Amino acid sequence: MGYFKHEKALVHAEAKIGDETRIWAFANIQAGAVIGRGCNICDGSFVEKGAIVGNYVTIKHHVSVFDGVTIEDDVFIGSNIAFINDRYPRSHRNDPWTLEKTLVEKGATLGSNAVVLCGITIGTYAVVGAGSVVTKNVPAYAIVVGNPAEFKGYACRCGRKLDQDLRCGCGRQYALKGKELKGIDR
Repeated sequence: MGYFKHEKALVHAEAKIGDETRIWAFANIQAGAVIGRGCNICDGSFVEKGAIVGNYVTIKHHVSVFDGVTIEDDVFIGSNIAFINDRYPRSHRNDPWTLEKTLVEKGATLGSNAVVLCGITIGTYAVVGAGSVVTKNVPAYAIVVGNPAEFKGYACRCGRKLDQDLRCGCGRQYALKGKELKGIDR
């Protein structure tokens, strides 16, 4: 089957790209990058060696996914997201650098122009609002917005905000078990 590569995209022969993935113009995929099946990597995006992108992920325009960033399946990454992988960046380093890993779990949505600091986990089906600065872990299904990003409620698996009774307009219902949101079978 293979994947689609726009004629103006750079994809190193040693990158691992899954079937049915589409890589658009001016994207740059380095050797050692791993991208799963059915992804959409939009114009001007960069995936560095050591970055891992799961299946059916959408990475919109001008996103850099650096070494140490893992994006699980079914994640949406909005345009111009900034993933940070160095807490103390310098142009010239004399000391050893410690890579702090970042994880974006299954089904999460990150709005355009968000900044995600290193060493962060964004939970399953969480929603990060556009322009937010994520400085700490985001729980599963949580909605966070602002600078720094703050909790504003819970999201359904479909992406809509849950009401005060933890119900969604799509028909799903949830319950809090301790600090963890769990779906209630319909």
